[in-house]
Amino acid sequence: MNRVLKVALMCGLAVTVASCGTVRRVLPFGLGGSDAPQATATEGTRISVLEFEQQLAPSAALAGRDFFLPGPQAATAWTQPGGNAENAVEHVAAASGFAVAWRRDIGAGSSRTRQVMAPVVADAGRVFVMDGEAAVTAVDANSGSVIWKTDVKREEAEKRASIFSMQFGGASGGGGFGGGVAVGGGKVFVASGYRSVSALDQTTGAVLWSTPVDVPIHGAPTVAGPRVYVVDVENQIFAFDVNTGRQTWAYRGIPEPARLMRATSPAVTGDTVIAPFSSGELVALRASTGQAVWNQTLSRTSRTSALSEIRDIAGRPVVSRGIVYAVGHSGVMSAIDVRTGEPKWQLPISGVNAPLAIGDVVYVVSKDGELTVVNRDTGQVYWTRDLNEGRVRQEGGLFGFFDRTVRPKWSGPLMASNRLLLANSDGELVAFDPKTGAQTASLKLGGPVYIAPAAYNGAVYVLTDNGDLVSIR
Repeated sequence: MNRVLKVALMCGLAVTVASCGTVRRVLPFGLGGSDAPQATATEGTRISVLEFEQQLAPSAALAGRDFFLPGPQAATAWTQPGGNAENAVEHVAAASGFAVAWRRDIGAGSSRTRQVMAPVVADAGRVFVMDGEAAVTAVDANSGSVIWKTDVKREEAEKRASIFSMQFGGASGGGGFGGGVAVGGGKVFVASGYRSVSALDQTTGAVLWSTPVDVPIHGAPTVAGPRVYVVDVENQIFAFDVNTGRQTWAYRGIPEPARLMRATSPAVTGDTVIAPFSSGELVALRASTGQAVWNQTLSRTSRTSALSEIRDIAGRPVVSRGIVYAVGHSGVMSAIDVRTGEPKWQLPISGVNAPLAIGDVVYVVSKDGELTVVNRDTGQVYWTRDLNEGRVRQEGGLFGFFDRTVRPKWSGPLMASNRLLLANSDGELVAFDPKTGAQTASLKLGGPVYIAPAAYNGAVYVLTDNGDLVSIR
């Protein structure tokens, strides 16, 4: 009865509103307004509330125009999560045969309470990886054999990490997941979600020093010169002395608890550190002192979904030819002058991967799986390609009801031997033509991948979410 009454009241209200013009004419004391004709809204043209959002579309001026890409070069080291301290490796000679050479189980994969997040690094004939429980493994780059393995967890840190996970909505008994590794000066630097920064001997895996920190570190380190840089989950960046582990300076950004499970890392060029934060801030700091030079926010003022409220810069910033290229999760990709902090151009792209600046262009993959090629000088778009075309599927339904749409997540890209390589959560490494975006080859990796591929000494290395390291030659 209540439901029927509510429907009747709503219908009555609708009739009342619809007949407001008649009521206006019969109200006493002039409350109905003058007898003059009233303006009436016509059908007109419907305007979407999203019309004022900037749209991403290929530039007519670039239609049919070619762009320059340099040839492949040997990758003799991949010491940082982004290849080098600037996170800018253009075109490597690697995986020309595009076949799996070997695979190796390196430890704990992702689960309800842990995540495999650390990018692969390589140097001196070895590949270094970290599993979901902060165990670091050195693997022979040619054969895949394990040389040494070191667990950097500390017992008290593991307990504190579990408390932090519960305080911030993590699963009960959660681990200190996250962090990453970097190589420099004969040392392997390890940042850990178990609240520590450590240096290991590159040859033996012995712990040279370990410095405790107050907050978990989910990002990977960057080492350049005498310092190693890490960002914690409270948007603080720290600089530590590479020889002693002593903290030399710290800078605090705007705290932002909402973040993505990606191990981003700072970029370093000269005496400037470019730090990405989950608040959407991109901050340039003096590498020697930690003094702020400039600050930009990669966040749109108009957002249309709850997910777009997450402002995290989950992809590494890339420094190439004096320009910083970075993309935020909430819908801004920007090219910024590294000296002044002034944006050169911006595009409405939401992403979680580092852009790839190479030759005349910048490649970027959106969080929805759209590959876009941008002119690096003007920000004009050459073309876009939907990487998930033919890969979208329905899963989890019951008798045809309650299906959910599954779209693969993509990591990369990496340019290797004239192929544009991207890995995805369906467990594929897929090669695309860098000029047209057409798919040219695909490999099954045996597990989902959420970490961008790395290249070293003629091979491409991919770390799956199951904890398998795969070598492609």
